[in-house]
Formats: sequence, structure tokens, C-alpha cells
Amino acid sequence: MQASIKKLNLDDEFYTPEQCFIIEQSNSFDDPDLSIARARVEPGVTTRWHRLVGTVERYVIIQGMGRVEIGSLPPQEVEPGDIVLIPPACRQRIANIGPEDLIFLAICTPRFSDANYQDIEDNPNE
Repeated sequence: MQASIKKLNLDDEFYTPEQCFIIEQSNSFDDPDLSIARARVEPGVTTRWHRLVGTVERYVIIQGMGRVEIGSLPPQEVEPGDIVLIPPACRQRIANIGPEDLIFLAICTPRFSDANYQDIEDNPNE
């Protein structure tokens, strides 16, 4: 890894089938141990049930109000400053329950890979 500064570029945002917007702020081969993405969920939207195999994920809530569901925990409200810890292969989804965009950082170790993402919307209890 080389020393660098990665500036946030809102033009890099893309929409995912998970029903949220993502900016991959740091996800590269030269830093395989970690990735950081900025996620944005619009008001009233709930992301699809999914899990990441072989990847630990953490949400750092930056803006808005959400309701997160992970594993067998009861749904819980989250707000700026909260951190959600998601073990590998743990089912998860988050809903924006506020009037403004819900924005959070998704920090993955090792770095996020599409190959580790599993949509389980049709079978969230598997």
C-alpha cells in the first residue's frame, strides 16, 4: 500500500440491486485487508436481506435515522455515531425510518468482494 488521500467524489455514486447507493471510497488490491464504502439509503427504503460470506462488516452511522436487523437480534434503531457490528455470513438489512437520507460507512474486513455477497431476500432465515 502507498500513502495516499482518497477524496470523496459524489459523482462516483452508483445504485445497487440491494436498493441503496454506494461510493467505493477505498477498495483496492493494494489494500486487501479493508474496504470502506459510503452507503446512502433514501427515506422509506429498506435494503434487501443479504449477507457477506467470509467478511466482517461494520456500519458507522453518519446521518439520518435507521432501523437495522442483523442475525437473530430484534430490530434496533440507529442514529449518527452508532456502530453496527455484523459477523461473517450474518443476515442483515437496514431501513431508513427518517425524513432525510440515511448515510453510513460500510467497513469490511477483508475488503468487500462481489463474490462474497449473497442476496437472501427470498429466504432471510437461511
